[in-house]
Amino acid sequence: MRAGVVKETAPGERRVALMPDAIARLRPAGIDVLVESGAGEGAWLTDAVYADAGAAVVSSAELYRTADVILTVTKPSAAMVGQLKEGQAILGMLAPLSDPELAAALAAKGVTAISLDGLPRTLSRTQPMDALSSQSNVAGYKAALVAATAFGRFFPMLITAAGTARPAKVLVLGAGVAGLQAIGTARRLGAVVSGYDVRPTSKTEVESLGATFVELTSVGDAAGEGGYARELTADERQAQQDELAGHIARHDVVITTAQVPGRRPPLLVTEDAIKAMMPGSVIVDMGASALGGNVSGSRPGETIITGNGITIIGAENLPATVPTAASNAYSRNITALLLHLTSDGALAIDTGDEIQAGVVITHGGRVVHEGVARLLGGRAEPAPGPATEPQEDLSAEQQEDLFSESQAELPPTGGGAGVDDTSN
Repeated sequence: MRAGVVKETAPGERRVALMPDAIARLRPAGIDVLVESGAGEGAWLTDAVYADAGAAVVSSAELYRTADVILTVTKPSAAMVGQLKEGQAILGMLAPLSDPELAAALAAKGVTAISLDGLPRTLSRTQPMDALSSQSNVAGYKAALVAATAFGRFFPMLITAAGTARPAKVLVLGAGVAGLQAIGTARRLGAVVSGYDVRPTSKTEVESLGATFVELTSVGDAAGEGGYARELTADERQAQQDELAGHIARHDVVITTAQVPGRRPPLLVTEDAIKAMMPGSVIVDMGASALGGNVSGSRPGETIITGNGITIIGAENLPATVPTAASNAYSRNITALLLHLTSDGALAIDTGDEIQAGVVITHGGRVVHEGVARLLGGRAEPAPGPATEPQEDLSAEQQEDLFSESQAELPPTGGGAGVDDTSN
């Protein structure tokens, strides 16, 4: 079987799906690696490095003509879909619930689509494959650095001959993987850090990093099934926003992490909360998307300075700004999943396997994942068996929340600030 590593074409995307050291791990399973020329440039990897590791460096046209499986980081562009052919497979973070029409197009071409977004993350054996968590780790780290760069004062307390600088007060909303990494990084930078999450069990995780856990009296236990946070009711969201506003006003930096795939992210920082903050404060909205963000007025990929001097950063695809670290982690994830899917040197698709039931989106000319097929309005019939049934620990709605290009990242036991945490 030939696995082809494409050069990412999305704006600002610098990651690569497979690192050179993965080639030696794939070869014993009967997998030869083709690499599109220039695929690793964004992560500072030359074609020569891939060739030395045993890959064949080829043109884009040859890769699409000869590869059995296409490995990608993000979902394919329209041009990329046009080059795929019947019988090929594509493996990456395809965001099928955010873009079900892409799944329909791949099914129509007879392409097997496999998305790491759909990994059943409550299974301990999927941890080496968990790209959402690995990329969220990178994003949480970078979010803290972005905040520190934009903040006009020091993060740590500094005592100098010129005087003493007090430490920055940082609040992280959402204690999932990205949130916990942001907390840890801000702490290592010397800030005084607080964290908030609707799941009371997150208190231990936040405090283990040396941060203070913010407890709201207006919102009760919002832990859901399988360790995830349930979505708050409208009344709970309003009460959460009102009580959070007071905490937000007392902090210099706020980092938010909550997002729901295919839907508007929950609003955590309101316009009134922003107005109550001190000039020079910084907000990094990791939930910023085209549908909205966690912060009133935030826009993905843009930095806005409000009339009262608050910097609002709509964080977008933070892992791509740390391309080597992010690619290293993603490469290990995609390698682990590809090896799980391979038998006797070929893909062995079996949606009866509980891992494959979550990640295989299209196969045999059909959309075989229930959640995606449902979004397509019955235009594609889901395959029978485990792939059409809810996972044991998650409701059908929560299973849908396990998908999307940038979403649903978890701490060791689950969710986030009203919904599943995420990163870009």
